[in-house]
Amino acid sequence: MILSEIKNALENLTEVSFVLPNGEPVPQHFHVTEVGMIEKHFIECGGTVRKESVINFQLFTAEDFDHRLSAQKLKSIIELSEKELKLPNLEIEVEYQNNTIGKYYLEFANAKFNLLNTQTDCLAKDKCGIPTSKPKVKLADFQLQSSLYTAESACC
Repeated sequence: MILSEIKNALENLTEVSFVLPNGEPVPQHFHVTEVGMIEKHFIECGGTVRKESVINFQLFTAEDFDHRLSAQKLKSIIELSEKELKLPNLEIEVEYQNNTIGKYYLEFANAKFNLLNTQTDCLAKDKCGIPTSKPKVKLADFQLQSSLYTAESACC
């Protein structure tokens, strides 16, 4: 989900709800404590220098159980961030404290913002010898070499 998509989704909402990947809701008294842009400049294992940027939202829950963030208030926080930080219309990454700080992608469905797990990946599979997809083989194409499996062989 990109920044313009969350603003569009907020137009038709009064309440804001986030749901963790396991289906558990983020407590309703959450705060959005940061909106910003994170830029990552790195070299991957294949030797290619890369840059990535995402818009970052940080969700936080405290002991103020009566707190509720309205859709219009969140939209105004986003718009202020766009103006002051000159944020481009990039993909959103959400940070949320669970057992550790988790990073999630975001999707909107059924009037809720769903946090989606992120995954690590090798960006240079071709240089690292990692196949991009598993080759499909038929067991019928393999012939049993009975000479390999004798009582004298080292096979288990």
